[in-house]
Amino acid sequence: MMDITVVFSLIAAISGIILGWAGRSRSMRQDIIQEAGAEALQRADVDYIKRGVDDIRLEQRVQGQRIDALSERVTRVEESAKQAHKRLDRKEETGGI
Repeated sequence: MMDITVVFSLIAAISGIILGWAGRSRSMRQDIIQEAGAEALQRADVDYIKRGVDDIRLEQRVQGQRIDALSERVTRVEESAKQAHKRLDRKEETGGI
C-alpha cells in the first residue's frame, strides 16, 4: 500500500513540474510576442518621426533658397534705388527739377 502512495506522489510531483514548466514556457512565448509587437510599433513610430524630420529639413532647405532669392532681389532694388537717388541728385544740382 505504501508503494502505491509513493508512486502516486512521485507522479503528482513530476506532473506538477511538467505543468509548471509548460506554463512558464507559454508565458515566456507570450511575453516575447508582446515585446516583438511593442518593438515593431516603436520602430514604426520612429520611422514616422524620421520621415517627418526629413520633410521638415526639405522645407527648411526650400525656405532657405527662397530667403536667398529674396535677399538677392532686395540687394538689386537697393542698388537701383541708389542709382535713382544719384540721378535725382544730379538733376537737382543742374536745376532740372
